[in-house]
Amino acid sequence: MRRIKFSLFGILMSLVIFFPACNPETDDVAPIKVENVVKKAIFDSMREWYYWTNELPATLDLGQFSNNQEVLDQLRFRPLDRWSYLTTRAEFNAAFTGQASGAHGFSFSFDQDERLFVAFVFDSGPAGLDGWRRGWEFIEINGRPISSYRNSNGSYSFDLGPNTIGVQNTFKFRLPDGSETTRTIDKAAFQTNSVLHKDVYEIGGKKIGHWVYQSFRATQGLSPTRSQEVEDSFAYFESEGIDELIIDLRYNGGGSVAVTEQILNYLAPASASGRAMYTNRHNPNKFDNNRTVNFNKKGSLELDKIIFITSRSSASASELLINCLEPYMNLFLIGDNTFGKPVGSFPLSSFNRVLSENDVELVPITFAIANAEGRADYFDGFPVDIQVGDDPSRDWSDLNEMRLAAALDYVGNGSISARMINSYFKPVWEMIDAFEGLQKEFPMY
Repeated sequence: MRRIKFSLFGILMSLVIFFPACNPETDDVAPIKVENVVKKAIFDSMREWYYWTNELPATLDLGQFSNNQEVLDQLRFRPLDRWSYLTTRAEFNAAFTGQASGAHGFSFSFDQDERLFVAFVFDSGPAGLDGWRRGWEFIEINGRPISSYRNSNGSYSFDLGPNTIGVQNTFKFRLPDGSETTRTIDKAAFQTNSVLHKDVYEIGGKKIGHWVYQSFRATQGLSPTRSQEVEDSFAYFESEGIDELIIDLRYNGGGSVAVTEQILNYLAPASASGRAMYTNRHNPNKFDNNRTVNFNKKGSLELDKIIFITSRSSASASELLINCLEPYMNLFLIGDNTFGKPVGSFPLSSFNRVLSENDVELVPITFAIANAEGRADYFDGFPVDIQVGDDPSRDWSDLNEMRLAAALDYVGNGSISARMINSYFKPVWEMIDAFEGLQKEFPMY
């Protein structure tokens, strides 16, 4: 069984575990500086819930901060916290149910020659409705060559305007057949899809499923919280009678813990049912919220091993999925090391009247999660077994796409050819680095 080496401290991944709401604050707000009331609510909530609460100051001069974000920036435990953020309740709920607004609905990725390609497209977004596909190469954006967007530090900044419905951008592409096309599209509101591609291949007498999963998003209106796309995907793989499964998380920045649990219950062997999936760990103020969640096997899949395709853009819930399965299954990781987010969050406005009444959603790191073997430490990410470079010039169904080809090679032969291993390169820029806060978990343009 594969043993993963972890790096340092706490754990988990991201998203949404909802706790029974306690009663809102009943104390009257002190009638001093009104502009500091929300700042105080942020500070008080952090003292109560923040995973690293022992690193916070006992008092804070709120008058020195000009806005709420400055307060949170001051309080974040810098050595490890790269994720705590502020948003609104509506924006939080929309993101975790895939309701996008003010976006074109696509992602970028560079190849080894620093050519920029469409990495993926959401079906119902403006780019998807315009027919864009993974593998289209960007030649110009708004009349500028791609090289002009490079920064002095070697990374890239693509300013496509505010996240407002109706904002237009123009893109010039080179298509896989060598022809060129120029497209102008608006930003819009649309429903995203988490499953970018699914297929089954027959190799060496085995049926191998390939599942490209972009985000752990719940389907709006379903109770308990779960994803209809997940249910449909596993019904498909079960009906096909797959023997092996490749789960492609290379562009998956995380999402809902509830949806992660849903997927884990489909993937785990029947022997894991009733045994520990994970254990929550909260700060000393909230030990009563610590709990263990057990597997409850769903469906008929019984897999000997799972192959994961990962990258530095695989974070949070993606890493939780790997961590929880490792004690029970053989796992093999192909691509690049994951991001390293072993801690998670849930929104705190339900527990603080001031935050709720002012529509301020505070989402700090509030917990870590240990797997069944107590492993809760991977701030440096999960190391892959074999490093293989991304190949965005090829669409999902192209069996010559390097990471997919490597995974199929491993399933068929138990090894990977040197040609594929030698394809590895470190991208000069990745989408996950271009966004902060809520958007870092669900990056798109």
